[in-house]
Amino acid sequence: MFGGSLLRIYLAGEVAVERDDLLLRDADLPGRQGRLALVYLVAERERVVSQSELAELLWPDSLPPSWQVALSAVISKLRQKLSSLGLDRDRIIANAFRCYQFRPPAETWIDLEAAADALHQAEGALIANQLEAAYGPALIATTIARRPFLVGEDAAWVTSRRERLRDLLVRALDCRVEALVWNGELALAQDQARAAVDLEPYRESGYRRLMQVLVRRGDRAEAVRIYQQCRRRLAEELGVAPSNETESLLRQLLGSTA
Repeated sequence: MFGGSLLRIYLAGEVAVERDDLLLRDADLPGRQGRLALVYLVAERERVVSQSELAELLWPDSLPPSWQVALSAVISKLRQKLSSLGLDRDRIIANAFRCYQFRPPAETWIDLEAAADALHQAEGALIANQLEAAYGPALIATTIARRPFLVGEDAAWVTSRRERLRDLLVRALDCRVEALVWNGELALAQDQARAAVDLEPYRESGYRRLMQVLVRRGDRAEAVRIYQQCRRRLAEELGVAPSNETESLLRQLLGSTA
């Protein structure tokens, strides 16, 4: 039976698994294959993963001649490591019909899932105009989403996960800027707004948010410069002009009715 203590799994940044005062770090995992297998099985834990699917992930260039035996050895070592945290080695990674599935205890916290949950809370709070309630969740989401995912790996599923994490970060930064402005932390709000623009340089809403923060700080000249940067980038890279919403914001910032 699983114990009642909380299991924490970190997939972004350094891969690690923590339970009570026990910590399984990246260096403790059974090599690159063990690390990849753990991250993939945790990330895909809502479904079963076939042995062949997992093997192709671990050995993308060429499967070993006896890949079933090699894969079984990787999973066995990974189970052994997880059992050092007091987890049932056969239950934590279930195996049936040539498939695997990660089955953590009910009391489990996974960083990427926590970031997504926090983002939903923050966005919901903003929709409800409850800026105070968005502050904490937006901070949690941005803190987790900023961490790199599986550095050094370039598989298609890794790229896809990174893109999802990047999108989550951009949305979390938007929420964080709004919460910081509400709390009067304008300098930090400006930094976060710039970070969002750097991540999504063709997204006009990011430029508009940054322009508004700059005006709140009394720097209209910089706000105009940011508009010009937006217009130039859109024209040079996409061949389009800023939207009516962005142009309207510029006129408002300049105090013009033109």
